[in-house]
Amino acid sequence: MGQESKAVLIAGPTASGKSALALALGARTKGVIINADSMQVYSNLRVITARPTVDEEARVSHRLYGQVDAAVNYSVGHWLQDAAAVLGEARAQRRQVIFVGGTGLYFRALTRGLAPVPPVPPSIRDAVRARLERDGVEALHDELCRRDRVAASRLNPRDRTRIARALEVLEATGRPLIDWQRQGAAAGQAALLAPESCHALFLAPERDELYARITARFAAMLEAGALPEVAELASRGLDPLLPAMKAHGVPALIRHLRGEISLVEAARIGSNDTRHYAKRQFTWFRNQLPEFDWVHPGQAAGWLEGCVGG
Repeated sequence: MGQESKAVLIAGPTASGKSALALALGARTKGVIINADSMQVYSNLRVITARPTVDEEARVSHRLYGQVDAAVNYSVGHWLQDAAAVLGEARAQRRQVIFVGGTGLYFRALTRGLAPVPPVPPSIRDAVRARLERDGVEALHDELCRRDRVAASRLNPRDRTRIARALEVLEATGRPLIDWQRQGAAAGQAALLAPESCHALFLAPERDELYARITARFAAMLEAGALPEVAELASRGLDPLLPAMKAHGVPALIRHLRGEISLVEAARIGSNDTRHYAKRQFTWFRNQLPEFDWVHPGQAAGWLEGCVGG
């Protein structure tokens, strides 16, 4: 490419066709596809996260896919640092940059920067997690309601990871997590892309169509080997609060492997959890990143053609 092009950001709910759209654009422009999905970073979760196949990765350059072990608590800050390095390489080569994924926090950090949150001492993290295991998530959510009502009102009462995180930050710093987030990026990691330097697309399929695709995709992942993949992950005995252990479908399939539920029930739970997540993705992007253009998948190729051309 003769001159630096605008980056393309392809976001959307899970199973909306983001990866296929990015692959087609990447093949046409000889571009670089950069992962913006917080679960597809894990090397141990290719099937259950519907990561691009080996053949697809060979057709077009894919970066930040499967480069992290499941034992690592990979944060949005880590991703932003890695994305900055890959973006710099692609820009130096004058290649079309395509960010694709469904993790809203990644896209917000990419375009708005990341506010600093002081590290939580291991002793506090261990204490909160011990209470979580002993008392249950409902008790910790009740505690968060008393101490940080704003945070508690924004969280699902059964979201173990985020409830624990909110309490850890509160205990470590004496300030609610929202206070740190409101500080903005001035003292943290700066945005990598200015709004005028990118085309931002949110794939928005019809809900019934999307939910049918989610159910079909979960069945296809089971046929492709999701269960042995999760069995290998479960055999490592990792902390259940690690992000990789919370990937959609993983907890339910682990319950099946333990003999607690049938595979049919595990698939139903995994599909339902994924549908609930998709609903939250719609809401989150609408409220947090209104600058993204919402486009039905059937019109997405034309939208990109208008932005990127031939």
